[in-house]
Amino acid sequence: MNAHMSVTAAPALIDPFARLIKYVRLSVTDRCDFRCVYCMSEEMQFLPRERVLKLEEIARLGKIFSGLGVETFRLTGGEPLLRRDLPWLVEQLASHSEVVMTTNGARLDQFAKALKQAGLSRLNISLDTLNEQQFHELTRTGHLKDVLKGIDAAQHAGFAIKLNVVMMKGRNDDQILPLVAFAQTRGLDISFIEEMPLGVIHEHSRQITFMASHEIRQIIANEMPLIPSQYQTTGPSRYWEIESNLPNQTKTRIGFISPHSHNFCGDCNRVRVTSEGRLLLCLGNEHSIDLMSSLRSSANDTEIASNIQNALAQKPEKHHFDLNDTPQIVRFMNMTGG
Repeated sequence: MNAHMSVTAAPALIDPFARLIKYVRLSVTDRCDFRCVYCMSEEMQFLPRERVLKLEEIARLGKIFSGLGVETFRLTGGEPLLRRDLPWLVEQLASHSEVVMTTNGARLDQFAKALKQAGLSRLNISLDTLNEQQFHELTRTGHLKDVLKGIDAAQHAGFAIKLNVVMMKGRNDDQILPLVAFAQTRGLDISFIEEMPLGVIHEHSRQITFMASHEIRQIIANEMPLIPSQYQTTGPSRYWEIESNLPNQTKTRIGFISPHSHNFCGDCNRVRVTSEGRLLLCLGNEHSIDLMSSLRSSANDTEIASNIQNALAQKPEKHHFDLNDTPQIVRFMNMTGG
């Protein structure tokens, strides 16, 4: 039997709670050129290259997952644009599924055109503030101008774009309305995300900086009417809409990702593959299986597909996030996959 035999027909991926898995987040690296305060420590030790999946291995996994009914792949990191030859991977995955990406945007000025040509369909770009000083404080190493240039390049390339904002009380909550205005002016969607307690951090207290989605929504609603939207994506954002009164403006959708205040686990349709090849079944739990060993053994695609299907039995019903400063999950977001 051919070691790389493709999966032509297989049952769908359904977990013990009858949730259909059609969305996989693929982390291509744990490395990042930023050190965002909610994502990682200032000093990080990253994986050696031999412990990171090769792009060819990720492409093979994509084909296997597609055969199991997965319709959308989101490329994440770390920062995925640090990975050399990423457009090649996009092209491989886009031949059978939708491919989208989450990025900090700082390198999009170099790669947006190539990614569009390769078949990438949508971009989520992280942007937590429009204040240069705040931006540098929150990212530790980033420069706002690079991200703004990246957004320009992505829009010029024709991408559908959503801005992702991690909102923290006392850190960047003065930026809620400026970011909404920026999204309106650019014709972009925007999602506000409650900080997720992954990894042990000492830079700030999550209990103090936590800001619930309803608090953010109220600040926006005080300035402009918000209407619940019927718009949905493959992700966990719940959307509201505003209509701009300015000429030549498009409708901006405002999303809220609320792992604490409005648990979305009941609708979970996704799993993650970390950069070291672990199939992570839940963002907030450690249930996982090792796919790298299978990929680097004599296992064929059908056997790997069977391993993935069997692993779904371990997918928990929900996470149990809390705001304690010593989180139950010690891995950082860069190791989790975006």
